[in-house]
Amino acid sequence: MIPMHRPAALVAAGLAAGLLALTSCGTTHAGAGAGAAGTPSAPSAPASATADPSAAAAAARASHDKAFPEVAARCAGSATATATATATATDSDSDSDSGGPAALPTDPEAAKHAENNAFKQKSALTPEARCRGEAHAQRIKKALAGPGVAAPATEADLVAALTGLGYEPGNGNVYRTGGALGFSYLVPGTGPCVTGWLGSPAKVEAHGMYMEGGCMEPRGGH
Repeated sequence: MIPMHRPAALVAAGLAAGLLALTSCGTTHAGAGAGAAGTPSAPSAPASATADPSAAAAAARASHDKAFPEVAARCAGSATATATATATATDSDSDSDSGGPAALPTDPEAAKHAENNAFKQKSALTPEARCRGEAHAQRIKKALAGPGVAAPATEADLVAALTGLGYEPGNGNVYRTGGALGFSYLVPGTGPCVTGWLGSPAKVEAHGMYMEGGCMEPRGGH
């Protein structure tokens, strides 16, 4: 009887050892996953939220300045930016860009109209942002509608021309309005927005983003 039970006991012991090994192996993997999630290095997902915004802004600015050295040189100092902003203060659209939301008029109907169109207001530009924006606007206008230049005839031509100048399609929109080609782009790296119409005459201007976001004027009202 003993010789018969002994092999059975050995088999049972072997099965138990195998089950224990499988169980401990599964526990080890699960524990490693839980441990990785619990360690300080694991929450890498929210790392971007804790990144230094000033460092990101500096990196974006450096990337912009490398791509557009002539703009960077023109607006290198705040004094240059302020002088350029003053020189361009007579631009027809400068009033809407130079400050925050305007005070509502006292007339009830006018006040209601102003309130309904508040979504069309643009954010204010700092002197340096205006300098960069105006520099990009002049650069684009010269390249697309300068003396002796054949202006793009189609939306595809305009996209290709702007891409060749360093303004990637993902940063803006090209469209046709009133029979003329138009575009609205966010200057890469630093902003602001640059919007243009290739009509007769062509017009390209810099401005802040709209209060509801983006560089294109929102449609509709509230």
